[in-house]
Amino acid sequence: MKTRLFNCVMTLIIVGLAGWAALSLYHRYVENPWTRDGQVRANIVGIAPRVSGPIIHVGVRDNQEVKKGDLLFEIDPADFQAQVSLSTGQVLNAEANLTQQQQNLDRQTDLYKRRVNALQDLQNAQDSFAAAQAQLVAAKANLKLAKLNLSYTKVVAPVDRYVTNMNTSEAYVTAGNQLMALVDTDSFWVAGYFKETQLPHIELGQKANLTFMGYPNQPFEGVVRSVGWGVYVQDGSGNAGTNLLPSISQTVDWVRLPQRFAVRMQVVGRPPVPLRIGQTVYVSMTPMVERTEAPQKPPVAVDHELTKRVNLPTANGGSQS
Repeated sequence: MKTRLFNCVMTLIIVGLAGWAALSLYHRYVENPWTRDGQVRANIVGIAPRVSGPIIHVGVRDNQEVKKGDLLFEIDPADFQAQVSLSTGQVLNAEANLTQQQQNLDRQTDLYKRRVNALQDLQNAQDSFAAAQAQLVAAKANLKLAKLNLSYTKVVAPVDRYVTNMNTSEAYVTAGNQLMALVDTDSFWVAGYFKETQLPHIELGQKANLTFMGYPNQPFEGVVRSVGWGVYVQDGSGNAGTNLLPSISQTVDWVRLPQRFAVRMQVVGRPPVPLRIGQTVYVSMTPMVERTEAPQKPPVAVDHELTKRVNLPTANGGSQS
């Protein structure tokens, strides 16, 4: 009898502990959401020449770190230098023509004042002078464009970044065709994809523990900066605008699962390994929140004239609406 009672008590204790453990884990999962579906993201800038021509020098190699202003590659400038020389000559010719037309206009004006020539001769001189001015403006614009095209033969890094996916060599290139990509080293962030049922427990400024796959014992910190406002609808009910939304695939296709939204987190401090786009990150939210001041809304402008018109009394003593 005592043995059966002891067994029943132990069974109840074990069941109670299991229930308490399950409830604790569920409460922790709900209050402090976590996900294994996180990725390192960054801004990517495609590099394309603004002029066409053969490349004569490549100054970088694939996956190289570059600084702002470093030469990436150079296009043969011979044709563009010749265009600058030609445009310079056109400017000098237009300036000489403008001087000649100015002198002719001065003569015709003097003759007209002395009643030697006709009004038509003076008007023709004025028109020729205006045309010469326009030709000089166009020539200077062509010279400026030629100098710009010459400067475009040297393609430099816009900011501090990493070269990646470099597919170019000393060959002919066409303007507008991307030849390589640069990873912005100042824009890394972590995107954690959480279920829509978890979003009520995530707020701006909330801190998170981040862990790289393969480095489970080297966590680092992140802070929530924003939560995505939409995902791409894959059932065909969207329009052209929804193609710009992020596409987050479901992990199971045969059952209806909650949608997942991207939570953008800023990395705090130095991570244990260099950040690379696409790295898998485990994200675990913490109860700690970094409080930030909410932006103040601008005051709403009130049209006092409209208010007066709305509140005008009517003949029966009421107000006009």
